[in-house]
Amino acid sequence: MSALLDNAPALDEVTATVQFSVDNGETPIAIVKEPGGGSDRRSGKYEDYQIVIRDARPIRDQLKLDDQGFFLTEFKTNITDFYDEAQVREIYYPEMETLVRNVTGATKVLVFDHTIRVDDPTKAKTKKVRNPVRNMHNDFTIRSAAQRVKDLLPEEEANIRLKKRYGSINVWRPITGPVETAPLAICGWDSLDDKNLIPAERRYQDRIGGVLHLSYNANQEWFYFPKMTTEEVVILKCFDSLEDGTAKWTAHGSFQPPETPPTATPRESIEIRTLYFFDD
Repeated sequence: MSALLDNAPALDEVTATVQFSVDNGETPIAIVKEPGGGSDRRSGKYEDYQIVIRDARPIRDQLKLDDQGFFLTEFKTNITDFYDEAQVREIYYPEMETLVRNVTGATKVLVFDHTIRVDDPTKAKTKKVRNPVRNMHNDFTIRSAAQRVKDLLPEEEANIRLKKRYGSINVWRPITGPVETAPLAICGWDSLDDKNLIPAERRYQDRIGGVLHLSYNANQEWFYFPKMTTEEVVILKCFDSLEDGTAKWTAHGSFQPPETPPTATPRESIEIRTLYFFDD
């Protein structure tokens, strides 16, 4: 058990089935379809496990970005329609750059994309967005994080930035609430073991991205924030270049809470992906 839970109160918990990858020596590959085009075509071996997922709300004040790699906070937005691409880019991107700058102390933050996910296949297809991801994963590898910097910054600036501290943070927000289906399960840095991280590829039309899949380990500690509202966001570290014990990344994926009623409102959410940089 991590130090986080040593003196924590008894936390409510649920037991749910989630998907892990199996390390069979082959690189898992996802052929990524366009949003709304259905599930990606995947290779690799996957297994379902039942895991305990604890309610992190009672310990939210103990969660630290550089210790566990994630936390919950409130952040109101001026967005009125998250399905309006122009609003998201013109209003939400600058808001999220400000938020990530404030929580990290970084001198520069760059939002480089976003994904809307809907736990309703019909609506996801109609809106041309993606479904929630069941497989437990992290959005970057060490190599792919550096490559993303090179992809997005001018060559001279990228070379300078890569010599200093940099990283990536996702900001996850429900766009309808409270969340009743497919909430986010998170495993923090402090209970991840490198031996369970499996480099994988995501092949897009124009590039190949690198992510980390996660294999099961009974020592992993999983958390979620029940009934998240549209004014709450999860700050989720996906990479940090520091090698001094600071949280480097986390793992996450969705799950269905037990006894979810058929009348539950399907989750709708937006993930903002950022790169952050320090001058020192």
